[in-house]
Amino acid sequence: MHGSRPRIISLLSSATEFLFELDLQEQLVGTSHECDYPPAALVKQRVTCSHVDAEQSSSQIDETVRSQLETRQSLYSLDRDKIRELKPDLIITQAQCEVCAVHYDDVVSLVAGDPVFSETDILALQPNGWDDVFRDMLAVGTAVGREQEAARLVQSYQQRIDDIAGTLQATGTCLTRIVCVEWIEPLMIAGNWVPALVEKAGGINGVSDADLPSQYHAWDDVREFDPEVLVICPCGFDVSRSLQEIPLLHEVPGWQEISAVKGNRVFVLDGNAYLNRSGPRLVETVEILAHLLYPDRFNAPALPSSTSPAWYHWNQAR
Repeated sequence: MHGSRPRIISLLSSATEFLFELDLQEQLVGTSHECDYPPAALVKQRVTCSHVDAEQSSSQIDETVRSQLETRQSLYSLDRDKIRELKPDLIITQAQCEVCAVHYDDVVSLVAGDPVFSETDILALQPNGWDDVFRDMLAVGTAVGREQEAARLVQSYQQRIDDIAGTLQATGTCLTRIVCVEWIEPLMIAGNWVPALVEKAGGINGVSDADLPSQYHAWDDVREFDPEVLVICPCGFDVSRSLQEIPLLHEVPGWQEISAVKGNRVFVLDGNAYLNRSGPRLVETVEILAHLLYPDRFNAPALPSSTSPAWYHWNQAR
């Protein structure tokens, strides 16, 4: 790494959150437009923008994204001039998903052949599954010269997960079927790291597969699995934005027959903050899910104060 105080640009919100955990906010000179946590990240220079109108309906957003990908149009743009001005020593990006953030190839294209970036390193994270989340945190720590600090943080996160597992084992908890909806119209069920964190919270994950990208599904798949708990957590949406999509669920054939609906155990979760990002707050997500699954065994976790709730009970949104 270049010196003891490298200039860092993070194009990935999860990496930005971990850099703050490492107390490297002073070295963080630029972020993506999606880097909104912790609140101090909002004052950093933004070096990307989105070409998708987030105010559209679920189906319209899905159609726009698929259309742009099919025609090989980028969903995001880099502010090349601003990045040159910032002269980063390190750019952290991702090589996982063209929908989630600026893609690796765009960053390589920016840096290649430009003398301003002759000493700029690129770290591309690729979190496909639960173990990858922690591997990437350690990679960030290594890239910024904070290996020991990163390892201590990862160990503390894993200890919190172990505490939940210990409680589940000690109480002989009977596991609960759960489905996490990552997109409502068309229906997508959360994959990647989500099935693993659901299992760590004491749930039996339904429909989706661990370590694989989220996939389109039919509501028949959900009804066949018949979850006892249903978590609505659209990608990139906070609770208030997700609540705008709630009327779509009333139109789902057989909705009232799903066990989670009959048992009044449907929750709207802030997917943007607590599920879609492969960062340190996934540990809080496990704690949230453990509470939603087993409120008699796990108290609601203490979360940072926010104007937007972390989750909302379905019955409140009806």
